[in-house]
Amino acid sequence: MEFSLARNWWVLALRGGLAILFGVLVIVWPFLAWLMVLASFAVYALLDGIFAIAAALTGRGQAPWWALMLEGVVGISAGVLTLFWPAVTEVALLFFIAFWAIATGVFEIVAAIRLRREIADEGFLAVSGVLSVLFGIALLAWPGAGALALAWLIAAYALSFGMLMLILAFQLRKFARHAPRTTAMPMA
Repeated sequence: MEFSLARNWWVLALRGGLAILFGVLVIVWPFLAWLMVLASFAVYALLDGIFAIAAALTGRGQAPWWALMLEGVVGISAGVLTLFWPAVTEVALLFFIAFWAIATGVFEIVAAIRLRREIADEGFLAVSGVLSVLFGIALLAWPGAGALALAWLIAAYALSFGMLMLILAFQLRKFARHAPRTTAMPMA
C-alpha cells in the first residue's frame, strides 16, 4: 500500500496545488460576484474528485482505496450539482460546500487511520481531514455570513488543505526514494 501511494505522490501534490490555486483565486478576487466562488468551487470539487478517484484506482486492492473512491464521487457530485444549479442561493451553496467538506474530511480521516500501519506520515492526511470537517461545521454554524467573509473562510481552508496535501505528497515522495525496490521472482 505504502509503495503504491508513494509512487503516486504526485496525485496528492496536484490536489494540494489545485487547492492552493483555488485559495489564491478567491483571495485575489474577493469582490467578484458569488459566481466566482460558485464557478471556482465547482471546478475545484470536480478536479479534486477526479484526482481522488485516480489515487483510489492506482491503489485499488490496497487498504483505503474505497475511502478515496467515495471522496472522489462526493467531490464530483458536489461540482456537478453546483454547475447545474447556478442560480442556487448563497445559503443552499453554503450547505453544499459544508456537507462536501465534512464528507471529504471524514473519508480522509478514515484513510489516515487505515494508513497508520503502512506509513509514518499519515498524520498530515488526518489533519487535513479534521480541517475539512471543522471547515464544514463552521459553515453550517454561521450560514448568515456575508459572501466576502465566506470567501475568506473558503480561501483559508483551501490554502491550508493544499499546503497539508503538498507536505504529505513530498513526505511520500521521500519515502518512495528510500523504499527498497523489489522485483518479482519468476515462477517455476
